Amino acid sequence: MSDVTRATPERRVLSSFTDYTGAQAAVDRLSDAGFPVEHTAIVGHDVRIVEQVTGRLTRGRAALYGAASGAWFGLLIGLLFGLLAPFGTWIALLLWGLVLGAVWGAVFGFAGHAFTRGRRDFSSVQGFEAEHWDVTVDAEHLARAQSLLSAGAAGEGRV
Repeated sequence: MSDVTRATPERRVLSSFTDYTGAQAAVDRLSDAGFPVEHTAIVGHDVRIVEQVTGRLTRGRAALYGAASGAWFGLLIGLLFGLLAPFGTWIALLLWGLVLGAVWGAVFGFAGHAFTRGRRDFSSVQGFEAEHWDVTVDAEHLARAQSLLSAGAAGEGRV
């Protein structure tokens, strides 16, 4: 391990936004202008995890989701084996991979849900939300970043 430690550069708030998309657009605008964006960060404040429930999850639906993901995996395996097989058999390997992947995926999806014994009978998607987002920049690059952003309308959605 080296005795030399890198000091974290001092960061300043360049701009604040009510949504992540606005902050992302500001950094993209800096990047398009040739600014060294490795000196920036997007910081969310008052962040929380939100789990949006998307529906009821039954054993049949779990099997269906398992079959779909298994089919994709089987298709990939069939494709890999098909590349190494003689020319006439690659389509058969693709189809077998798809079918076997779907069957095994359905079995594992059904069994996995059955083993929970009803403790989680819903499907959901998790995401992060924040009250506001700050685009920060290393203090030594602040003036240039401010001039680049003020040259355009990157501030839509600002706080």
